[in-house]
Amino acid sequence: MNVEEMIRRAETPLFWVGAFTVAFLTLWLLYRLLTGFRIWVLGNGELLSPKLGKWAVVTGATDGIGKSYAEEVRLPDPYLFNFFHRKAMTHEQFKVETKTIAVDFGKTDIYPKIEAGLTGLEIGVLVNNVGVSYPYPEYYLHIPDLDNFITNMINVNMTSVCQFYINLPPPRSKGVILNISSASGMYPVPLLTVYSATKDPELPSRLLYCEKISYLLHLVV
Repeated sequence: MNVEEMIRRAETPLFWVGAFTVAFLTLWLLYRLLTGFRIWVLGNGELLSPKLGKWAVVTGATDGIGKSYAEEVRLPDPYLFNFFHRKAMTHEQFKVETKTIAVDFGKTDIYPKIEAGLTGLEIGVLVNNVGVSYPYPEYYLHIPDLDNFITNMINVNMTSVCQFYINLPPPRSKGVILNISSASGMYPVPLLTVYSATKDPELPSRLLYCEKISYLLHLVV
């Protein structure tokens, strides 16, 4: 059997391998595009329904992403909203009943206060948003007051996420938990070493989802 004959025999199998590969990649790309369109353009208003619970909890809602979540993720009246941050928000701002617990997530003695504030609330949505980054990029060993810097960043970015699973009221067969991550947690980011290391809750989120799958509706990052 010469080379030309071998090539002719391989043409048909290689054609179908290529065709299936192209079809698979095309369908995968189409799926990703449609998923992005559904999430970022159409949204999913039905997800936040009164059936989830009367209260939503947003950590770090004073400003930035947390404040935007607090403004956008409101449950329909007369359902309520709950915020955790340093600055008080009022009923007049959001037209729903609002409860504020002002805490410093850099400390570890705040969670009994949070647990007491959550007791008795029917929580449907938890947004773990609170986080802190560098004031400016810096080499790891050149960070001022490095010991306290590390402790504070771990407490805010990691301990807060873990503690809220402990301090939530007893779980029900419904609810949504959103853990807000960062692109810096997806890849190593020099000069933001500690922040990059503490902003990847995807793996613990997946593991906790596996453990709590029987009574959590969604756990997303």
